[in-house]
Amino acid sequence: MSADLTTQIDTDRLIMRPHVRADFDESYAMWSDPEVIRYIGGQPFTREEVWARLLRYVGHWTLLGFGYWVVREKESGLFVGEVGFADFQRQMEPSLDGTPEAGWALSPAAHGRGYATEAVRAALRWADAQWPGADTACMIAPDNEPSLRVARKCGYVEWVHSSYKGKPTIQFRRAAGAVAD
Repeated sequence: MSADLTTQIDTDRLIMRPHVRADFDESYAMWSDPEVIRYIGGQPFTREEVWARLLRYVGHWTLLGFGYWVVREKESGLFVGEVGFADFQRQMEPSLDGTPEAGWALSPAAHGRGYATEAVRAALRWADAQWPGADTACMIAPDNEPSLRVARKCGYVEWVHSSYKGKPTIQFRRAAGAVAD
C-alpha cells in the first residue's frame, strides 16, 4: 500500500501531518528529554536512535499506508509531539500482530493542556474511517498515569497485563468506533 504523504488532520487547536526531515531536531529534543522517556524505556534516545525512529515513521506511511503524525499547534506552529499508529512487529505475548498499535508522546511544554487527548481522538477518527470494524491497541507502563488517562478518555479498555523487554506493561484495546468519554 502506498502512502498519501499529504495526509493531514486538523483539529480545533492542532495540525497533524506525516513527518518530514525538517522535524528531526524537534523530535530529537523531545525523545532525549528525561521527562518524556521516563515511562518509555527510561533512557534518553540518541540522535542515531531518533533518526531511525523518523525513518520508521516515514516507512510506515510508505509501506503500510499509516503511521505517526507530527503534531503542531495550529496557531503558533510549535512542535507538540507525535501521535499515530504502527506495526512494530513486537516480540511479546500476547502478540499485537495484526492490530494497529496507537502511540503518543508529547513535549513537556505541551503536557497538561489536553493536546494528547485531542490528537489521539483525531487519529482514532481517522482510523475508524480507514479501517471500519478494526480494533486498535496500545501499551502503556503501569505507572504512566497521564497516558493511562488519555487511553481511557479515548475509549481504550484494559485488556491484559504483560511485559515488554523485561518491563511491565498494560495492553489496552479499543473496539472500532468506540465512543470516548
